[in-house]
Amino acid sequence: MRVIILGDGGHSRVIQEMIFAKEEYEVIAILDDKYEQRFQERGIIHAPISYLVKLIRGDIKVIVAIGNNNVRKKVVQSLSLLPEQYLTIIHPSAVISTSARIENGTVIMPNAVVNAKAEISMHCIINTGAIIEHDNAVGTYAHISPNATLAGAVTTGEGVHVGSSATIIPGMHVGSWSVIGAGSTVIEHIPAYSKAVGCPTRIIERILIK
Repeated sequence: MRVIILGDGGHSRVIQEMIFAKEEYEVIAILDDKYEQRFQERGIIHAPISYLVKLIRGDIKVIVAIGNNNVRKKVVQSLSLLPEQYLTIIHPSAVISTSARIENGTVIMPNAVVNAKAEISMHCIINTGAIIEHDNAVGTYAHISPNATLAGAVTTGEGVHVGSSATIIPGMHVGSWSVIGAGSTVIEHIPAYSKAVGCPTRIIERILIK
């Protein structure tokens, strides 16, 4: 399967290693707007993201390897690709329930766990060692950071960022585009566009998304 990777920063390098480790994938291009002109390196095209229109074909899959949730959403919206054109990447060490549902464009990193009846929407990042427990619903463009734990029946809205080693207790809802600080413990619902930190969390500011 031929693959185009969008983004060439730190998060992308992790995804690149995951893809290169799979013999069934062939990376044909890594596109990032830090590249002003097209060039080739080890047989792989490097060019701005706009170059995608010259490469995309029905048999090619695209993965948006950009860690920033808001930027990742803007890139996806600018492309107007069909959901089935996006690649889902799951590291072989991840533990995924057979009853879990994972939508296109999502990346699940090493040693992550996605348990029974959990639902992961499109273009999410389930990072290294993160735990998504039973009956969770993770919204589009969310990023669950390394070693974070979403206990049973947690829901998160679009674009939520849960920091490293944070814990959300069962049944809580985190509203769209909210940020949960690293190491925090969420024991009550968090409204949309909020930054919450601490054990237990307290809201320290409102977030403006442009």
